[in-house]
Amino acid sequence: MTDIKFAAIGINHSHIYGQVDCLKDAGAQFTAFHAVEDDLAAAFGAKYPEAKRVSDPKAILEDPDVAVVLTSAIPADRAAISLAAMRHGKDVLTDKPGMTSFAQLDEIKRVQKETGRIYGVLYSEHFEVRATVEAGNLIAQGAIGKVINTVGLGPHSLRLNNRPEWFFTRARYGGILTDIASHQFEQFLFFSNALDGEVVSASVHNRHNPHRPGLQDVGDAHIRTTRTTGYIRVDWMTPEGLPTWGDGRLTILGTEGYIELRKYIDIAGRPGTDHLFLVNRQGVRHVDCSNVELPFGRQFLADVRDRTETAMPRERCYNAMKLALTAQAMAEQGTEWQQ
Repeated sequence: MTDIKFAAIGINHSHIYGQVDCLKDAGAQFTAFHAVEDDLAAAFGAKYPEAKRVSDPKAILEDPDVAVVLTSAIPADRAAISLAAMRHGKDVLTDKPGMTSFAQLDEIKRVQKETGRIYGVLYSEHFEVRATVEAGNLIAQGAIGKVINTVGLGPHSLRLNNRPEWFFTRARYGGILTDIASHQFEQFLFFSNALDGEVVSASVHNRHNPHRPGLQDVGDAHIRTTRTTGYIRVDWMTPEGLPTWGDGRLTILGTEGYIELRKYIDIAGRPGTDHLFLVNRQGVRHVDCSNVELPFGRQFLADVRDRTETAMPRERCYNAMKLALTAQAMAEQGTEWQQ
């Protein structure tokens, strides 16, 4: 165990479980959480009995022993929680999206610079997926040459009966590209070895859920840097017959080969998750990534301890969200969702 203690404020998305496990597995101590919703708190408290539920977030913000605050609140509320935490001297690790507007992003950047606190977004489809981490390792070893293009697909299962009302309210969840596609924007920058990029085109639609007019059930975007191009598609179209929540895929094209990730299922029949396919001069290879180390939690705690920036460059963290927000605004121009 380390001497780093952390707490959570807002547990509306189930990603909070991954956030907590990420830091616990790295040795940090989970001490407290605040949640307004009794049903969410009951399940969460049963999973983590060591953490005390507090009725007022001030009990966490004003606790000098708490070094890090996690949040997976309703997306539109995450920035305010993160700002309050930094102003109280806490480092922050938020679920994606870290914010839902450019104004929130600007304020996060201003307060982070003012306070010197760590602000991080846990882009889980990168940092909690062993196949994605291993793809980064292989590319660093030169397995496919220089990366020139990525295609990131993020299909999700809608499961209408299990979704709270905020999930269907554009102003609360931030739009499909801001929300889901922030994962893919961050991975595009990472595999492009770039800190920023440009959105070329973007679109969002409600193709299959007219009874939920606030929902965007499909979106896509084209992006580029000076050396790479990319395409992103995200959707809520996963069919009921798929035995998992989504067939997330990523293809990374290099000058000497390519890598394809089947992150959560191999529909060709191989069991388990974290499938990586490598094609290069040596041939075609399937790589089982189930035992690959996930270093993010360890690195993040080292950053908290040493005031460093090793888990993820802050500029890439910010700019992944900037690209997502830019694509969202571009896609909504002239639509009923235009803000």
